Amino acid sequence: MNGAEVLDLGRDALWLTIQLCAPVLIVGLVVGVVIGLMQALTQIQEATLIYAPKIIAIFVALVLFLPLMGALLGGFMQTIAARISGM
Repeated sequence: MNGAEVLDLGRDALWLTIQLCAPVLIVGLVVGVVIGLMQALTQIQEATLIYAPKIIAIFVALVLFLPLMGALLGGFMQTIAARISGM
């Protein structure tokens, strides 16, 4: 492999990491902002109130997006296996 192929593979791996992490992080961000707004509006300043809804929302997001994540990882592995066999 030359330098350009290694950089291409690294770029693909970083993009895959972003694609895998984005749905769960976005769900956690949205739930955190909504709970924070609700706390600000109702003036309930309980620091531990945000954890249970976030954990549940992230778990549901993982269950929903797990097939997509598996398909992305499977496709990336097939690409890498094809490159290895082509050497």
